[in-house]
Amino acid sequence: RVTIDKKYIEKSSKLMDKVAKFCQQSKMNLKNSPPYILDILPDTYNHLRLIMLRYEDRLQVLNECEYFRIFLDNLMKKCKEAIKLFREGRERMFDENSQHRRSLTKLSLVFSHMLAELKAEFPDGRFIGEEYRITKSEAANFWRTTFRHKVSAGTIIQWSIFRQELDKVHPISSGLECIALKSTIDLVCNNYISNFEFDVFSRLFQPWTNLLKNWNMLAVTHPGYMAFLTYDEVKARLHKYIHKPGSYIFRLSCTRLGQWAVGYVTMGGEILQTIPQNKSLCQALIDGWKEGFYLFPDGRQVNPDLSGLLEQSEDDEERITVSQEQYELYCEMGSTFQLCKICAENNKDVRIEPCGHLICKSCLESWQEMDNSTSPTCPWCRCEIKGTETVVIEPYEGDKK
Repeated sequence: RVTIDKKYIEKSSKLMDKVAKFCQQSKMNLKNSPPYILDILPDTYNHLRLIMLRYEDRLQVLNECEYFRIFLDNLMKKCKEAIKLFREGRERMFDENSQHRRSLTKLSLVFSHMLAELKAEFPDGRFIGEEYRITKSEAANFWRTTFRHKVSAGTIIQWSIFRQELDKVHPISSGLECIALKSTIDLVCNNYISNFEFDVFSRLFQPWTNLLKNWNMLAVTHPGYMAFLTYDEVKARLHKYIHKPGSYIFRLSCTRLGQWAVGYVTMGGEILQTIPQNKSLCQALIDGWKEGFYLFPDGRQVNPDLSGLLEQSEDDEERITVSQEQYELYCEMGSTFQLCKICAENNKDVRIEPCGHLICKSCLESWQEMDNSTSPTCPWCRCEIKGTETVVIEPYEGDKK
């Protein structure tokens, strides 16, 4: 068991530096677009330095933090993988279309996911662990009630244990499905699942009741889904269909983990990429099909029908019943609980996650057009919006009298 100290962090720093030097070779001609490994590695080192600064007088806390130990072990392994790739690939690393170069791109995405996870678990350099807020309430409840009694499981759990527990509520049908599921959810490829990775997965394939059904339809059988693909690779892939408007593919956004990015060919022969806001991917793909934008997944003629998934999601919409106390409180203010407090015209029909504030859809969209934050924020509390949920508010019975 290694001791985590400044010396150990410097060892990981030297490995990252070695990878960076390989990537800086002029013949590599790396494009400065996400995930840009020459930004990711220094950012990772800087965040590790910040963590060490916060804990410099109590390093035993870091040594007892299982998540941090697993992270550092994985960081070193991934750096060694990258170094091995350069040593074995040699000249092939300079060919943007080679398999070795594709492997480096995938590693860049993994490093990007690792940095996002580290910043989520150590915001401002301080470990929050099980205090990390899982966006979807049902997913958060599953994680909390299932893993809280296991060692460090408030933050991270071995894949084998996670799989067994998930199978109890969302049956996993076969060994092949299990392998495919792991490749989707294990973003940092370390055989563990963190609360951060679980949060990302449950946001991508919402709602909770249809979690694995949605995942199967969208990530396993859908021809438009692309795993571990970057912005530039989406453009390159869609270029083949430049004369076939309506061709599209979708991937996990690497800059906004937990959201989708859809790339498509326009009528004018442009390739655009968009991140759907305030709607599930399923809804976005159906809307895009109706509007003529998303017609041919990866250029194919047959576009899967997702309406069945959407109908199930609508059946599962959460219904919020107004209590007598809420009814009386809002009566005193000359209003009703269900009325949106921004426009005072529409009923609230969206819950912002994870903060839980309620708002109407049109006010949320108007706010997001005005909001200049780097990440979308709640108009009430300014917390980051990681997801939204459509809700139906049922008035208090006394309201009808």
